[in-house]
Amino acid sequence: MSSDFEAYEQEFGTLTAEITNKIGRIPKLGGEEKTQLVLNVDKQLEEVRELMEQMDLEVREIPIQSRGMYQSRLKSYKGEMEKLEKDFKRSRIAYSDEVRNELLGEDAGSSESQLIKLREEKAHLLDNTEKLERSSRRLEAGYQIAVETEQVGQEILANLHSDREKIQRSRDRLRETDANLGKSSRILTGMLRR
Repeated sequence: MSSDFEAYEQEFGTLTAEITNKIGRIPKLGGEEKTQLVLNVDKQLEEVRELMEQMDLEVREIPIQSRGMYQSRLKSYKGEMEKLEKDFKRSRIAYSDEVRNELLGEDAGSSESQLIKLREEKAHLLDNTEKLERSSRRLEAGYQIAVETEQVGQEILANLHSDREKIQRSRDRLRETDANLGKSSRILTGMLRR
């Protein structure tokens, strides 16, 4: 079962690598070439979506004990897929430097350093956003573990309380039995004297 999932993972890795490469080329193209590449990437993204559905079905059939690991891997793949789709949308509207210069005229060359600086700032912001998202996911996972630990602790306390009550009842029965044995002993001693 997990071997099927791993085969899907390999296919996912291959497809996403191809898509990433093509997404990087889209802004540099124009006209019919760009349209064809966009259609091609769109088709491959659809293949990845279908692959994710297959992976989701596989995870549901995996035994519960090992399902958690595969679910977290699937979740990270879904995040990667969302990022690819965002990058694809950005690349479709992005223009190459030549097209931008052609549209803006000669003055665009002088603002090239500003564009570079803006790109660097944008990349830095995207990195920070990704770090924040990863930290948020870790915090959510930590919170979930804390909640589960609290539930286990409550169950243990309930079991201990139940065990304490059983021990107290047993002790009371033992005292009662001891008292009855004492009475019996006195009665027998009295009978023997007579």
